[in-house]
Amino acid sequence: MIGLPQLYALAGLVFAGWAMATLRDPHHPKRALGFGFWGLMALEFLAGDAIGDLGNGLILLALVALALAGAPGRGRPATSTPAERSASLTARGNRLFLPALIVPGVALAGTLLFPRLPGLVDPKQVTLVGLGLGAIIATAALLLWLRPPASAAVAEGRRLAEGVGWAMILPQLLASLGLVFALAGVGDIIGALAPLAIPDGSRLAAVLAFTGGMAIFALLMGNAFAAFPVLMGGIGLPVLVGAMGGDPVVIGAVGMLAGFSGTLLSPMAANFNIVPAALLGLPDRYAVIRAQWPTSVALWLFNSALIWGAAFR
Repeated sequence: MIGLPQLYALAGLVFAGWAMATLRDPHHPKRALGFGFWGLMALEFLAGDAIGDLGNGLILLALVALALAGAPGRGRPATSTPAERSASLTARGNRLFLPALIVPGVALAGTLLFPRLPGLVDPKQVTLVGLGLGAIIATAALLLWLRPPASAAVAEGRRLAEGVGWAMILPQLLASLGLVFALAGVGDIIGALAPLAIPDGSRLAAVLAFTGGMAIFALLMGNAFAAFPVLMGGIGLPVLVGAMGGDPVVIGAVGMLAGFSGTLLSPMAANFNIVPAALLGLPDRYAVIRAQWPTSVALWLFNSALIWGAAFR
């Protein structure tokens, strides 16, 4: 049955390809550091279960140390020149975006079709498996259409990954931090303090405390995934679901979206809000955040109203 282990293996092979390409790049200024960074990422995905919690923790500390030392750095992948890209754009125009539509299309199709094929895909992971399959099909379609060298997928992937740098793994680290906070009892502390700030029986105040907490925690930690276990365990489940009878599906799903309104304002979400400004060469590193704050406020208000109006019957 296809599930997360196969997806992790696929990701591990991608990281391993970047590690070997970095090692073979004579123009990379920090070749050893880059190889170590991507190599440890490959080891994490390919053998994380076998390494155990202690081993994975040590790998994480090593990744942080390598990032502080400047890894993964930026090399000179064997890729097309700006003139060649411009010529391809002129010849093909907007058709170049068509392969990108394969990924969400296959993911959607897999979500709908895989449950009809019992035993093929883990029922809990149909969307992720569809996403991985879509990435494979889109890559194959590009190779058949554009006829680049076989190594182009690895080279271009490494070029983009090095442009983003270590921030590309920040969401996973922050999501893990949220679980650590939940296990440490932060959610219980919030649950004990929440009644002091919520008037007795006020559904609106409870909803605003939940969505406001999601947004604030996401802003501080850079990711709604990190905020979710803390706020859902402290306010969402005990107050909105348990005490007020709210629908846990609506509260959980829309509450996550309310948290992302805080992510839009967070410099901690570097891969979303800081890295794009750097890649685009914008003079203001916080330009993306400044442009997003009206959307953030509107998103938070809308999702708060949606929970208040749709989660209770």
